[in-house]
Amino acid sequence: MAEIKAFKGMRYTEKAGGIGSLCCPPYDIISGAMSKTYLDMNPYNVIKIELPTCLPDTAEPYAAAGKLVREWLAGGILQNDDTDCIYVYQMDFTALGEKKSVTGFICLVKLEEFSKGVVLPHEETLSKAKTDRFNLMQATDCNFSQIYSLFKDNGASLEILAEITQTPPTSAFTDDGNVTHKLWAVSDTGFIGKIVELLSDKKIYIADGHHRYETALNYRNAQTADALESGTGAYVPMMLVNMENPGLVVFPTHRIVRDLPNYEQGAILEKCAEYFDVTPNLSREQSSAMLDEAYNKGDKAFALYTGGGEYTVLKLKDIGVMREFMAGASEDLRNLDVSVLHTLILERVFGIDKENMANQINLTYTRVFDEAISAVDSGKANCSFLLNSTRVSEISGVAAAGEKMPQKSTYFYPKLTTGLVMNQIIDN
Repeated sequence: MAEIKAFKGMRYTEKAGGIGSLCCPPYDIISGAMSKTYLDMNPYNVIKIELPTCLPDTAEPYAAAGKLVREWLAGGILQNDDTDCIYVYQMDFTALGEKKSVTGFICLVKLEEFSKGVVLPHEETLSKAKTDRFNLMQATDCNFSQIYSLFKDNGASLEILAEITQTPPTSAFTDDGNVTHKLWAVSDTGFIGKIVELLSDKKIYIADGHHRYETALNYRNAQTADALESGTGAYVPMMLVNMENPGLVVFPTHRIVRDLPNYEQGAILEKCAEYFDVTPNLSREQSSAMLDEAYNKGDKAFALYTGGGEYTVLKLKDIGVMREFMAGASEDLRNLDVSVLHTLILERVFGIDKENMANQINLTYTRVFDEAISAVDSGKANCSFLLNSTRVSEISGVAAAGEKMPQKSTYFYPKLTTGLVMNQIIDN
């Protein structure tokens, strides 16, 4: 099963400044305006090497990132730890009106093709993002961020990690989203041995970072045997979290439908009524309450917003209909809210096929409820669908069946910060 190991993490030194001014969010959620904020925050902010395409007036951004890494290592801004460590990582935050904490550990995980059933994906990926990440890895020979992954161990790791988190962290800061990030660099061989043994018979489920994992596989396959032997190119850094961790939070990703020709709301609702109980003319509060009730009962439902402050809740009459339209899929995949929405409404009612969805021709994704609403109110979209969250158990079920959800089916919160600890694959 999963083969993991400790590593000599590449971390910022005190010479670089405060760690809070050096980290940034994951590359794929940083907008243009956000990038300027981090570029201005500290001249050594990790965004310059994690997302070099945001650097102004840079003709070859990936080469520029590779040059910066070498310069920062030579200048003592970055430094590899002297001993192999596993890095315990904790995030304290507020979500859904409650204070929460999620703790895991960062280590290297041996790269395995998905077909081997050791590391399991749950979402489809986009080729453009993989090209960007591959170019960056080729130019820098580094992993600047970790893949967020889950495993099952009936809670055994929670007690092991709790012993570490009772001690002062190696580094910590609170970001502008009021998430506190704490890191412990643990070199104790007894601790490392326990963690390695714990994962030796486990499967790993990717929660967030599918593009980076597939890119790491491509990078490994492009290396020579000597390079793989001398570096860590056969491995990829992951943040591993126990699936039973009570702090795990998954937000829904809402769908914005736009640029549809001949869009007519009445005809849409009439077609939906074949499979759904349709409850129109609801307020935001009423529709949210109905979605909550459906979630708690295990029913499949979403709210359709078409403007004017009015919502329509669509609740599936019979989940059995999904066997007809997804006959070759597992029950886990058929029963997902996003599968119901995509199959019965986006494909059959709107005529938006899978290729259209993948290329986002008539579909946009957002985690932000108000963004889905404002897109319709501003006239930029025909309508929006507001969804419930996907359960962690549903994610593992689909992955274990060897299947993948549609893109943007999950949004794990909070996102891992980038810059606390990195991995230099090859020492150049």
